Amino acid sequence: MQDHGLLMLNQMIYEYCGLNYTDRLSILKEKLAKRLTELGISHWEYCRYLKATPNEWDVLAELLTINETYFYREENQLLECCSIVLPQLREKHKTRPLKIWSAACSSGEEPYTLAMLIQETDKFPSGSVEIIGTDINKKVLQKAEKAWYHSGSFAFRRIPENLLKKYFSEENGGYQINSEIRKMVQFQELNLLNTEQTAQLGKVDVIFCRNVLIYFDQVTTKRVIQCLHQNLLPGGYLFLGHAESITDLALGFQKIDSGKTFYYRKEPV
Repeated sequence: MQDHGLLMLNQMIYEYCGLNYTDRLSILKEKLAKRLTELGISHWEYCRYLKATPNEWDVLAELLTINETYFYREENQLLECCSIVLPQLREKHKTRPLKIWSAACSSGEEPYTLAMLIQETDKFPSGSVEIIGTDINKKVLQKAEKAWYHSGSFAFRRIPENLLKKYFSEENGGYQINSEIRKMVQFQELNLLNTEQTAQLGKVDVIFCRNVLIYFDQVTTKRVIQCLHQNLLPGGYLFLGHAESITDLALGFQKIDSGKTFYYRKEPV
């Protein structure tokens, strides 16, 4: 009964957020152990608990998601976006703000880095670029909104010293991002498999969804890419992690290789 309960949990999790532990049930069991002990219930009973208590999915999301991220991660993509892609889009769309979606943004390092680099270009007036960061994990989004990071955090492992000095102030043993950068970024909870949530997000010019697909099987990967394709405006750009490729999926994207990095462009109508 216990093993069957674990299999049932795995299926529920897969349907909810696309994570599949079928070949890693021992890992799933380990991730859930402390929470089930707190509740004093079995795997099977936890399945029923999730159905009866929808807010428990927020707790489960915290247990399952991997939130390793840092400022200035995979800088070639960031620089390509801010120095090449965004200026080109700005030329085409001068009468409205450009919109960037940082999907699975965790504690906010990626969207804040984009905001800093956009400021560094000195090509975009205030309000001309809007950034939305989303994640399924509410707890990390709360940290992102505070925009404060401990000085000993791995978040600063790659950030250039000039960006740290210019856009952060030292406070309470850590660094606070300044208000100019914070006002460029908004955060909201979003499940990439929830089509209603992604539809409400609206159309965007650029999407960063890096190091997310590596946790999905091919079926879920295709679902997520189709969702991202729908949210991108024609001619918009998609940045994935270096270990991720969608070339074989034939979902309406053209691969662009700049020599230093690669990314994708949604085929225009």
